[in-house]
Amino acid sequence: MNTLYKKSCLRLLDFCNHDIKYIIDVASFLKNAKKNNKENLYLKNKKIVLIFEKESTRTRCAFEVAAFDQGAHVTYLGPKSTHLGYKESIKDTARVLSKMYHGIQYRGHNHEVIETLAKHSTIPVWNGLTETFHPTQILADLLTMKESLSSKSLSNISCAYVGDTKNNIGLTLLEAASLVGLNLRLVSPIQFWPNAEFFLKCKSKARERNGDIICTESIEEGVKNVDFIYTDVWISMGEPRKQWTDRIKLLQSYQVNSSMLHLTNNKKTKVLHCLPALHDDNTIIGKEIMNNNNLNNGIEITNEIFESNSDIIFKQSENRLHTIKALMVTSLIENFSY
Repeated sequence: MNTLYKKSCLRLLDFCNHDIKYIIDVASFLKNAKKNNKENLYLKNKKIVLIFEKESTRTRCAFEVAAFDQGAHVTYLGPKSTHLGYKESIKDTARVLSKMYHGIQYRGHNHEVIETLAKHSTIPVWNGLTETFHPTQILADLLTMKESLSSKSLSNISCAYVGDTKNNIGLTLLEAASLVGLNLRLVSPIQFWPNAEFFLKCKSKARERNGDIICTESIEEGVKNVDFIYTDVWISMGEPRKQWTDRIKLLQSYQVNSSMLHLTNNKKTKVLHCLPALHDDNTIIGKEIMNNNNLNNGIEITNEIFESNSDIIFKQSENRLHTIKALMVTSLIENFSY
């Protein structure tokens, strides 16, 4: 029995431990089938609508290619393509789209928008990113960790997330750790720690899986002996430039660099990044920030560390495709089995 049929994915705590492991296993199966040109078209003639109030590269490409691989059709609605919440209510939009499509992807800002979409839709809704949670990214990260350390279960893997630990990646990693028992260290200045009540809820739940979660300002404590160090950009588009400068000053000592890797005392530690990464000055934003802050070797991660871990970082990116495909297949096909 497929318990994920018609189930939305707004955040990882929508699922149980078994659901997460099942999605990852299905993603592995579909990835292997694609690699060997033996992919079955489970979603043939299904219709998917992709709502992007916030632009994207990896999320859009992953959803579109996953749908095309499976024989589904997609409609892309960009930031200025709909009346969502402006001329037509979110509730009414959900009811309109439910009559035309089999599934809705939403990527935007306020998490309440996707909650309203899901509440009034009769079809599955998938979160491509909100300011609060990014479940499709973390599902890809869990698959990447599992592939990279096949000898360990997720509950035996340790990961340090370094930087702004209360952003959507940090909060979603907390939910993931609480479900699969991942040993998670959130490493940042205290003002970047997540909400205490939410943190303690996830920590308590993780203990049921023999996992542990800590917050620490100490880089040495946070990264010691970890299997993975994970970071993300420190800035968000649309924020005032002064806010970028203030945040970079506070986080500058938490840059992922060779000194941090040395503190792990583990030569096998791998570095993850969900991209885009400001590891050099080859982007307009990267060059602007580095010039304005007197930086010459990346921002949240040095170019050396980024390039030496590029294989696994771009595997993370590829795995967005396979985990998103698994989400769509398991939620749209009632009798799916593999």
